[in-house]
Amino acid sequence: MAAGDRTKISIRDVSFDYADKKTSFEALKHIRLDIRDGEFLCILGSSGCGKSTLLSLLSGLNRPKEGEILVDGKAVRGPGPDRAVVFQQYSLFPWLTAKGNVMFAIRQSGRKYTRKERAKKAEEYLRSVGLLAARDKYPGQLSGGMKQRVAVARALALESDVLLLDEPFAAIDPKLRLELQELVSTLCASRKKTVVFVTHDIDEAILLADRIIVMEPGRIRTEAEVALPHPRKRDELIGTAAYEELHRKLIAGFYAQVQENIDAEAAL
Repeated sequence: MAAGDRTKISIRDVSFDYADKKTSFEALKHIRLDIRDGEFLCILGSSGCGKSTLLSLLSGLNRPKEGEILVDGKAVRGPGPDRAVVFQQYSLFPWLTAKGNVMFAIRQSGRKYTRKERAKKAEEYLRSVGLLAARDKYPGQLSGGMKQRVAVARALALESDVLLLDEPFAAIDPKLRLELQELVSTLCASRKKTVVFVTHDIDEAILLADRIIVMEPGRIRTEAEVALPHPRKRDELIGTAAYEELHRKLIAGFYAQVQENIDAEAAL
């Protein structure tokens, strides 16, 4: 996906903490980041580094303690149809069929479609993820991979410019994971989406991203542009000099912060 020069999302000095009456934990500390229009950005890091918290702020499910997030120059005040989200745990409505779940998203988009038009468009989105034949099945009748395909179709059906994905393939078997990675990459590129994709998988980040952000607890540690042509095939990438060089750079940043976490815990 070729990213433009225009800034789509601006994260301005954002901090966030989780607090109750007795304790407080600072999850993000003065994050500054601009995301370009049409860019596929992967946020990479170990568990607890704040990457999912950052995505929750981008989605509007949480609000920053300090700083602000802008999309197209407008402050994010809560969830909205301009930002579609795909979670790890599918979040489908169990009482709706696959087609019904996608039709619901189309209705939430605010676009003035008739019910017949919504049904037709829902089938088009399900066809794009290879699930048209399962349109009348309920989530309980679908495999994990099929549920996640429906979740992707539902997110795309919002017709948002921005797509936020929080480790969407973490619980899926390796073969299907590769298929869904390629599917998301192709669909987002063809629709010119700005994508923020959270993962702890270095290979997944390299396969998908235009740019990779490596997080350490609460902060951005480093970033790397991924100057590899699209479309990318895993078996064609692994072992190439460009892939190995980028992989080494990311490994250095990723595991250095993991070791620092271990050392910090050992010192307590």
